[in-house]
Amino acid sequence: MTSTTFTSRVFPLETMAVPGGTETVLRGGRHLFPLLPRAFDGVRRIGVIGWGPQGRAQALNLRDSLAGTGVTVAVGLRPGSRSVADARAAGFTEEDGTLGDWLAVVADSDLVILLIADAALAAHHGELFAALRPGAVIGLSHGFLLGHLRETGGGFPAGHGVIAVCPKGMGDSVRRLYLQGAEVNGAGINSSFAVHADPDGRATDLALGWSVALGSPYTFRTTLDSEYRSDIVGERATLLGAVHGIVESLYTRQRLAGADEVTAYERSCENVTGPIARTISRAGLRAVREHLDTTDRDVFDRAYTAAYGPAREIVAEIYDEVADGTELRSVILAERRLGARPMSRIGGSPMWAAGDRVRARRAERELPVDPFTAGVFIATMMAQVDEFAERGHPWSEIVNESVIEAVDSLLPYMHARDVAHMVDNCSRTARLGARRWGPRYQAAYEQIAYPATERPADTALLTAFDSHPVHDALTAAAKLRPSVDIAVA
Repeated sequence: MTSTTFTSRVFPLETMAVPGGTETVLRGGRHLFPLLPRAFDGVRRIGVIGWGPQGRAQALNLRDSLAGTGVTVAVGLRPGSRSVADARAAGFTEEDGTLGDWLAVVADSDLVILLIADAALAAHHGELFAALRPGAVIGLSHGFLLGHLRETGGGFPAGHGVIAVCPKGMGDSVRRLYLQGAEVNGAGINSSFAVHADPDGRATDLALGWSVALGSPYTFRTTLDSEYRSDIVGERATLLGAVHGIVESLYTRQRLAGADEVTAYERSCENVTGPIARTISRAGLRAVREHLDTTDRDVFDRAYTAAYGPAREIVAEIYDEVADGTELRSVILAERRLGARPMSRIGGSPMWAAGDRVRARRAERELPVDPFTAGVFIATMMAQVDEFAERGHPWSEIVNESVIEAVDSLLPYMHARDVAHMVDNCSRTARLGARRWGPRYQAAYEQIAYPATERPADTALLTAFDSHPVHDALTAAAKLRPSVDIAVA
């Protein structure tokens, strides 16, 4: 089990009650910004390497939060990068030294935050490490590089701190909620942090300062290894891959039962991203079932108990393949095979043509929760929760990677656009994983779970759900949730 206790010489910490004990957490907010100079003591320049969704969001948030502190935030990009124009438009320029060649920015920075694509990081980390100035701290936003170094027999360079701050949401969410935080203090995306190497004893406060500067409403401790496993598994399961498999299978089931295209979409994709996600976000997992009448509750129960087993089998398989490096190797192989070629898009199945019509009529009525869809979706979430708990992840990590990141960051974006759009516009690592595992979930639901819903619900599984400690963990985390939902244009 990952230790969740830590101390800070800079920030006031809190103790959060979780099942079986407590966790130390940092409650964020803009009232902590005056403490940032102490947290970043010894750092005069932060180099953000990369301008993808996370790179852009983090560079902008750090720059805004550290304005007037004497800490400069610079963006480093590869020669010929197509992102130069956008970085300039955002106010980073060569003239004032806040935009430049990635190796030059690395060489002149005290904290180097590596936010380039995973495949590029795997290919070029040696050059980046070689350019580091003595004593510079390496910053990461997930543990992919750790997994790659283990697979290749490499390691982080000696004498350098290695920390991670990992926002539990996509880059656009990190930026949008930060901006909303100007009106509602604390609005932002939760983050985990990890200290992998700390040669001078200042890494924890530096990581906490980074998280506060990003706008994280609460920050919890993990390890780089634990974060890597939960993040990569989560992308392939509840956060992305499983969602795609669920809505495709449910849409097909509805159409086979005689529903028209719009109704089938509303009962599948629209239900997951809309009323189900909102209910979980505001009231928790149990509330979805509790708000159903007796007839609909029986439908939920049958769907839940039929889907839990097949979903748990797949998430366990994903976890094993992430843990032993198989999933990482598949990503690297795919990147080599694809090169610079664009990936094909997944939104070609018939259901996605109905999305625009469904979104156009949202104002006409309040869509009710579909009990069958809710049972399947929540069973899949609970399968991931149980797998993470069995593997020893801390509760903050479990609920953020399995539930909160989904309902407070990703599903609102899917609701504004659609699930297929989200899959096709996420990172290559996540996209490859969703394309690999989404069809596995779809087949398991169609071939195993849905036929089993003809049988009575498994009362033991329902009792386990009703009394599950995850509900207490979510309640504790909800106390740190800012009173604002993400605004998605």
